[in-house]
Amino acid sequence: MTLLSLEALTVRRGECPVVDRVTLTVAKGEFVGLLGPNGAGKTSLLRGALGLLPHEGRSNLAEMPPLQRARAAAFLPQGREIAWPVPVADLVALSGGGPAAVDHALARMGLQGYRRRNALALSGGEQARVLIARALAQDTLLLLADEPAAGLDPEAQIRAMMVFADLAREGRGVVASIHDLGLAARHCTRLVLMAKGRIVADGAAREVLSDTHLADVFGVRGFHAETADGPIFQPLDVVR
Repeated sequence: MTLLSLEALTVRRGECPVVDRVTLTVAKGEFVGLLGPNGAGKTSLLRGALGLLPHEGRSNLAEMPPLQRARAAAFLPQGREIAWPVPVADLVALSGGGPAAVDHALARMGLQGYRRRNALALSGGEQARVLIARALAQDTLLLLADEPAAGLDPEAQIRAMMVFADLAREGRGVVASIHDLGLAARHCTRLVLMAKGRIVADGAAREVLSDTHLADVFGVRGFHAETADGPIFQPLDVVR
């Protein structure tokens, strides 16, 4: 079942296309890591797909009425501001999910003991985990997340990626923009690499994070290994 379908999606900043005729589908069971350097168009792609930015081309999500779209896809934006001093459980419940969905989301993110804590009194990383839980509690088949691991400590980064991978194994779909190439290679079922608003590679980690793509898109050289613990990838140095 296709959860996200984009056809020639274009998002412009003035006359300049920051997303340039992108065609992409995401199905149930996929955890897609959206990769690319700063300015590649990852955030604009996610927002255009949701109809949050003016766009050309087609997105199945943008075509939906707002209520239907909210039931189809949850969005975790890059900005992580919490405006009100509310308890964590109440903030997660703003997703519209019921008590069971809230409890499950808190448990997934290891936040059971935070239920009554003031969300504004938490650290930045803790607040980020709460906002991930809020997106999870929306209980949709598709989750779009913009840099969900940014600012998290290593344990929280791995926990978040494991949660997203679990969602895919449960038959849902996740698309997340990720800057940590090692996390993406280890946890995603598929990688999509963007540069200058276009998709330049789409497939398995070993293919997308090839020496050529790393050099041309990121300007780096990396180390790859297949181990008993799974794939390992580490950027090593700059090549340009």
